[in-house]
Amino acid sequence: MVAETDSTSSSERFRSADLNLGVQTRNPGGSPCLLFAHGFGQTRGAWNGAASALASAGCRCVTFDARGHGESDWVLHGDYRIDQFADDMLRLAATQPQPPILVGASMGGLLGMVIAGETRPVPFCALVLVDITPRWETAGVERILGFMQAHPDGFAGYAEAAEQIAAYLPQRRERKSEQQLRPLLREGSDGRLRWHWDPALLAGGVVGESERYQPRLLAAAAKIEIPVLLLSGARSDVVSRATVEEFLHLVPQTQHVELPQATHMLAGDANDAFTREVIHYVQSLDFPAMPRQAGVVQP
Repeated sequence: MVAETDSTSSSERFRSADLNLGVQTRNPGGSPCLLFAHGFGQTRGAWNGAASALASAGCRCVTFDARGHGESDWVLHGDYRIDQFADDMLRLAATQPQPPILVGASMGGLLGMVIAGETRPVPFCALVLVDITPRWETAGVERILGFMQAHPDGFAGYAEAAEQIAAYLPQRRERKSEQQLRPLLREGSDGRLRWHWDPALLAGGVVGESERYQPRLLAAAAKIEIPVLLLSGARSDVVSRATVEEFLHLVPQTQHVELPQATHMLAGDANDAFTREVIHYVQSLDFPAMPRQAGVVQP
């Protein structure tokens, strides 16, 4: 990887098998290492607030765009498969100076579970799962996919995009600014703005595979031996009390924390509370104490 910025944060292009991934590393010399994996249709920008705070607290924080998302390359002919995403995560984890703590939201968490359950030696030292369990509520996933499919022709401008996001996420008090939206959207040859992910993701095998993946996920979860923190949103429509209880039975070493004001989008809905819980959990693990610095959210 070739760094492009300064010593505290670098943006790189990481070669993973058949394509390049966009990666950002904050506080490269920090410890422990946290590897952040975003959800389907998101970008590494979803972690900006949490990764910056955790880097300030002493951690090495690595965020990346999954293939077909953000600044990462698209797959030729749109032939996306779940195992491709898992292989990318494995390759990136292997390049870290120490086995990272995998912080995975939604799709990123599902991939982390499969890898932690099926791969030996385990490439992670711990898992932080963000509002995801091996079994999920279909209605919540359908709502997410419905929003992703709702605007195939894109938006005339940033104001229109902000309006649609506000309607989709009514719990958010502030609308996204143009500056916040720029990394999420790309301008097409027709001048319209579209989401910064490959439309073929919705038409390809990833969505169809997900339901068939559940037996594999459940089997993998039962084999997870590393420490796990499950953070869920009390207002989530993707996980429920039933899916959480099932996971806690499968992985009894899991610590579970529910954030009362959050939906499925934990880091966006309640970033301070989310970051505080992650810092508290990392400090509880068998690592050198994280330094406490002024201005950093602490438990």
